[in-house]
Amino acid sequence: MLLDRDGTLVEDVPFNGDPEKVRPLPGVRAALDRLRAAGLRLGVVTNQSGVARGLFSGSQMAAVHARVEQLLGPFGTWRVCPHEDADGCGCRKPAPGLVWAAAADLGTVPARCVVVGDIGRDVVAAAAAGAAGVLVPTAVTRAEEVAAAAWTAVDLPAAVEEILRRQAAVTPAAVAPWPVSGGGRGTVVVVRADSVGDVLVTGPAVRAVAAGADRVVLVCGPRGRAAADLLPGVDEVIEHPLPWIDPVPAPVDPADMRGLVGRLAAVGADEAVIFTSFHQSPLPMALLLRMAGVPRVAAISDDYPGSLLDVRHRVPPGVPEPERALSLAAAAGYGLPADEEPTLHLRPEAVPPSPVGPPGYVVLHPGSSVPSRACPPEVAVGIGRALVDAGHRVVVTGTPAERELTAAVAGAGGVDLGGRTGLAELAGVIADAAAVVVGNTGPAHLAAAVGTPVVSLFAPTVPFGQWAPYRVPTVRLGDPTAPCRDTRAATCPVPGHPCLAGIQPADVVAALRLLGVTPDRATAGVAVTASGGSAR
Repeated sequence: MLLDRDGTLVEDVPFNGDPEKVRPLPGVRAALDRLRAAGLRLGVVTNQSGVARGLFSGSQMAAVHARVEQLLGPFGTWRVCPHEDADGCGCRKPAPGLVWAAAADLGTVPARCVVVGDIGRDVVAAAAAGAAGVLVPTAVTRAEEVAAAAWTAVDLPAAVEEILRRQAAVTPAAVAPWPVSGGGRGTVVVVRADSVGDVLVTGPAVRAVAAGADRVVLVCGPRGRAAADLLPGVDEVIEHPLPWIDPVPAPVDPADMRGLVGRLAAVGADEAVIFTSFHQSPLPMALLLRMAGVPRVAAISDDYPGSLLDVRHRVPPGVPEPERALSLAAAAGYGLPADEEPTLHLRPEAVPPSPVGPPGYVVLHPGSSVPSRACPPEVAVGIGRALVDAGHRVVVTGTPAERELTAAVAGAGGVDLGGRTGLAELAGVIADAAAVVVGNTGPAHLAAAVGTPVVSLFAPTVPFGQWAPYRVPTVRLGDPTAPCRDTRAATCPVPGHPCLAGIQPADVVAALRLLGVTPDRATAGVAVTASGGSAR
């Protein structure tokens, strides 16, 4: 747990070098003691440009920090940036340097940290490092900073309450194992019937189930099948379109549903866990599983399930989708092994080597399976040109239907792989990239699964806190206050696509700098193997 100082722990006294002016904010000491009691390690990450400006000395600052610890208890590390913005350092928030350094001091990595602060710089630094960020707004916090934050709380005690709740939610429930022949948890059906990104973010929960089951059968739809084939822990995949999930559903065919029930019955499952997004119902699938004879079914459901569910789990809004799914697995009694991180992963043997080389290029993926989340073509073309002009090697990716778009975006000097990679091949390309510039679509989660930083061109039609690339360094661009916010619209409901149309190419170049991605002029171009086509 890494905390900003002024406005988060203590009252914000501008350029304070006087220990007598240190005043803790209400409830902070008790909240910090709760974290210490829960075994969390604490650190402070704070910008203090007063040192560079000559407004107080390093020894005066140390005296202030000693007073903070006297009033609030000890911290495992203090990481301070003494510079001004004009100094161009890598430690002044929103740069992620303080977060990286404090995590190392505490013997961990940013992906296992939560950063709490009162302004946008704090949560931007957290995301750029790959940590979770919580914004606790004060009178000085701008409205656009609140809108852009993935997670907000009214104050530090409220943030601590939610952090501890989320931690407890992914701890497996002490449920009695369902009785099956052989004494184990037997065969478990897991369901995630949606798109590529949805299947990928469910991966940690699928691995949790696999850690306790003898066999895992994943039910998915056609749009998510390619991702299902990449998930660790899956022994068998059943692909079937579900008309209550698909965005353009076919009519319900009774014979087709009876066929699915027969396939499920043939699995001989001992239990099932149905994973859904927050706006979807698990109950139609639960009914089919009951008809197939599955004796125990778990799902998240706000609607009354009657006898369809044995484990009816509920999750408050705002939880990241991977954690939402992990909490359902935990409610059903499944958890990840103690030595396994809850990050997104792919089966290494399923990902072929990248046909593009050498590593270090920037992937630009301008399209999206959902039109409202796609970058306007003229903006994408401008981004591609700006990246090339800045000295980046650029690889443009997309589906076969997006070949005209990718050709236009690559026209300034990038390599066009539009329509030339399946999902596994795309994963290989992204794995060797220095960063990916992409909207809220499947390749963003593919980047998270291979650990590649993301510049997220995020349309606010769905909450960023739920759908941001999970536990990977990320910078968000786009207007979080646009009128399409939280509409879940598949097609942009606002003329001109204002949430993404206002992105400036220079902002993308700056976002890459914030992520530590510098222009790579090591080669004259990007070589592509025979399977990937000619080189530029």
